[in-house]
Amino acid sequence: MNIETFKMERMQSTWENAVDYNLSESGVHPLALKDFLTPEEIEELARVEIGYTQTNGTPGLRAEIARLYPGIGEDQILATAGSSEANFLLMWSRIEPGDEVLFELPNYMQMWGLLRGFGASIKPFRLRRNLGWQPDLDELRRLVTSKTKLIVLTNPNNPTGSVLSREAMDGIVKLASSAGAWLLADEVYQGAELSGVRTPSFWGTYDKVLVTNGLSKAYGLPGLRIGWVIGPGEVIRKTWPYHDYTTISPSALSDHLAALALSPSRRERILKRTRAILTANFPLLEAWMKKQDGLFDYVPPQAGAICFARYDLKAGSTDLVERLIREKSVLLVPGDHFETDGHLRFGYGPQRGYLLEALGRVEELLKKIR
Repeated sequence: MNIETFKMERMQSTWENAVDYNLSESGVHPLALKDFLTPEEIEELARVEIGYTQTNGTPGLRAEIARLYPGIGEDQILATAGSSEANFLLMWSRIEPGDEVLFELPNYMQMWGLLRGFGASIKPFRLRRNLGWQPDLDELRRLVTSKTKLIVLTNPNNPTGSVLSREAMDGIVKLASSAGAWLLADEVYQGAELSGVRTPSFWGTYDKVLVTNGLSKAYGLPGLRIGWVIGPGEVIRKTWPYHDYTTISPSALSDHLAALALSPSRRERILKRTRAILTANFPLLEAWMKKQDGLFDYVPPQAGAICFARYDLKAGSTDLVERLIREKSVLLVPGDHFETDGHLRFGYGPQRGYLLEALGRVEELLKKIR
């Protein structure tokens, strides 16, 4: 098995801690322990034993995750080291060479690379900018066949920040059902909606749905490395052994902290903080883009600390980002890392002053280029 370079993650891991300003992140400024724990709870951490935990997640953690999905049993949940491991385990456990998979673009390309590495036959379908980054259901209908094993999507979407309409969700479920295909929804941005209206989960819409999620994006807790898979009990039981070959179990501290973060009242406080950052910062980014003399064209995001903007320059997106790194020490994500060149993904989740200073440096380079 050959794994291709994950271009976005390689660029981020190389530069995100080296540049002066990192606008490549898709989540909000991370929380510190003091931001969501009481002094007594922080003191309690000193008594947590740093041993192996229940490898599929402690009962306490899975009970909190189960609250998010009415009617689900704890045996239908597998806790993982971030949503990235959740995605990996599903690709590894379910894909065989030659399997036909429909994959949404633009998208976070982890599963794309894994599908290619595991030998799947990928048929991309695109969210259409002229439809507000919604899918063309007629296009999708033409792609689905009796051989389609899996349909993969991210909702809310990365990099566009769009949320599928109810019509689109219903149409996708209907098409998956018609083919007997599994539907895999990465829902890691759920809870980071600017409107405060929670994006409906695909869970419960169809008996062959798998969902991945985690605490990195909407919760501002990426360093905990806690994610999860939910699905039918039989699928979770078959996926769990693959977890034994990777991280074995979540870290004891992360499992403990994740259960605290997901307790209902605290969870709502964390998500309220996220929405406050998004609703305060997006107008700053929007005002900045409108100052750039028509250079940027974008659909306002509905969720996530990300805006995917098309630009009017004769420069490839990776070339443009590399110039920003070299000349201005600012990191953005190029659109070609999502198979959509001519765009840039701006992360607008940092603290206000940091965001404005970073955008000022981007503007300096844009003026020089133009």
